[in-house]
Amino acid sequence: MKSNKLIRYFLTLIAAALATSASGQSTREENAAKEIERIMENTNATGLSVAVVKDGKIIYNASFGKKNIEQGTSISNDDLFRIASISKSFTTTALMHLMDRGKIKLDQDVSELVGFKMRNPKYPDVKITVKMLLSHTSSLNDSRGYFNLDVANPEKGEGYVKCWNEYEPGTKYEYCNLGFNTLGAIIEKLSGERFDQFVRRIVIEPLGLNASFNVDSLDASKFVSLYSYEPADTSGGAPMIYKIQPSAYVSRAAEIEKGYVKGYSTPIFSPTGGMKISAGDLARYMTMHMNYGKIPGTRTRIISSKSARLMQSAVVETSPGETYGMALRQSTKLIPGEIMTGHTGSAYGLYSAMFFQPEKGFGIVMMTNGCRPVYKDGFVTIQSEVIRALYNIFIVK
Repeated sequence: MKSNKLIRYFLTLIAAALATSASGQSTREENAAKEIERIMENTNATGLSVAVVKDGKIIYNASFGKKNIEQGTSISNDDLFRIASISKSFTTTALMHLMDRGKIKLDQDVSELVGFKMRNPKYPDVKITVKMLLSHTSSLNDSRGYFNLDVANPEKGEGYVKCWNEYEPGTKYEYCNLGFNTLGAIIEKLSGERFDQFVRRIVIEPLGLNASFNVDSLDASKFVSLYSYEPADTSGGAPMIYKIQPSAYVSRAAEIEKGYVKGYSTPIFSPTGGMKISAGDLARYMTMHMNYGKIPGTRTRIISSKSARLMQSAVVETSPGETYGMALRQSTKLIPGEIMTGHTGSAYGLYSAMFFQPEKGFGIVMMTNGCRPVYKDGFVTIQSEVIRALYNIFIVK
């Protein structure tokens, strides 16, 4: 009899603790919604999706605002955004998978891999390495664009010289999208698979994500419309409006059908910025990097711990308190008192961010499909304000 009473007593305590926990979570979610709505109003944001990870689990995932202004539809948690430059980490993860299998080395000469001579003509004896492209230290630039490898190929004309800066490769940092589209082409050459399909098989499917670099492999009804915030016309004093950017989700089927060349046509998938994914699924992907290459709670490993740590390790200082590794940057300015690792994205009016603190086991994802962009300390204010708000509500005790 006493035993039964003791059991009931402990069950009552557990039920009370669970009720308190649920009540606390509900309060935090209400506070988060109020704070996010305030930030969205202050930044004229169209829509926003967020996710918070703690100890390997998503503890908050929510969406606000309009998916499409013209249709008046609202964003759902499973809707997909083109996330821009956070995509670089997917490309690098796929590349690290190949490195773990001995297919490529960080100090390898890119000219051996891409199929044409890649050299800064001012420093012809300095090899351009894979690591240089990954860390934006190759001295390559985007002055001629980056959606076609012809611009950097000396076999296609003398114009390639404009793609190179005056300084010696490996000595300075300049953000370069052309370098990552080149890396995508190298992935195809080494894997023998089309870039989007290789990333799907190696990264997306093992993590159970609904995501792709190829719009035609996704449900187009899930795409969140992106909007640039710009003047209504070119006349002085024109009001600022949101302009839809349909080119964010253009099909490449016709170009592929016309004649896709593996290892050269790759930029059409934009390895530098073309991933489409939801905030929740991006958070699931982030947990793998927080867990140094392994999917939490499983034995499945996407990349080795060594490769994951290399991606997160600083290679070059970009500004005081800011460094860049390999497709992941490190910042002391995003959350005061925290060293955060991750990446931002901006294209077609979208602003996204994925940042985490692996030692402390938390991370935050946000993406907006349009806002009034104001920059401070290297971030658009909506990025830093949303992340700080979610950090204060869900992470700080």
